[in-house]
Amino acid sequence: MVKEIITYPTPPSVEYATDVRIFNEDLFSLIEDLKDTINDAIPQVRGQNNCKGLAAYQIGNYFNVVVIKKEDGSFLELINPRIINTNGKITTEETTAYFPGLSAKVERYDNISLVYQDKDASDHSLKASGELSVLLQRKIDYTFGATFLMKLSKDEKELFDKKLEYGSNISIPESCAIVSYKDYILKFANILTTVIAFLLVISFFISENETLSTIWNYQKNISYSILIVSIIYFFYAQYEGKQYSSCTSCQIGNIIGSIAILLIKLTLVMLLSYFLVI
Repeated sequence: MVKEIITYPTPPSVEYATDVRIFNEDLFSLIEDLKDTINDAIPQVRGQNNCKGLAAYQIGNYFNVVVIKKEDGSFLELINPRIINTNGKITTEETTAYFPGLSAKVERYDNISLVYQDKDASDHSLKASGELSVLLQRKIDYTFGATFLMKLSKDEKELFDKKLEYGSNISIPESCAIVSYKDYILKFANILTTVIAFLLVISFFISENETLSTIWNYQKNISYSILIVSIIYFFYAQYEGKQYSSCTSCQIGNIIGSIAILLIKLTLVMLLSYFLVI
């Protein structure tokens, strides 16, 4: 029977897997359920091409059972699997059914040796490397109530938390530019505002009306330039924001806020200039 694969943010109904002690029809039925669910998992595991294996934990069952679908379509059934030896380290880009559509860079062992039992309670050993090694490690993690979050470095964990927040697998550093051309446009507008303020300060030390009038004209012309630059900033910032899918939700608010602050500063400086310069 096909079971629902538990996905984030729903917590699993068990904390960790319990070793199988009784090999009966309940166990055999669970293994068949895992196989059926793996074969039917494509619609559930969004963002992944297929589901190559499941731990009983992932469907809310407390038994320590892992089922892996092999390349030839047959299944590897592991009851009470335990990793007993590891060798070498590799970093892989992993996906998991619990976080559908998201991936993270995880450091794993390249080679592992493990022991397990089959449905007849017979003991077996297995050596795995590469992709199979990584898959087995990820599934056995589930039997201890863990996901690959427990394996992430500090930086990768922070990055994955952002992916969860945005619901996007796009790498956050690439998806939202820290410094962009729009920042330079805004900086230029602020420099022009500072020039107007500087001219205001200079006017305090000038008494000639003609010179004050000239300063005022300069300030007006610069303020017009700031308004033009603000319009350019508004449209360019929106254009740039559309290039980064994880930024679009916050871009418009940031753009309007930046322009509002700029125009408030400009208005205050121009009002002071109007009453004090002319």
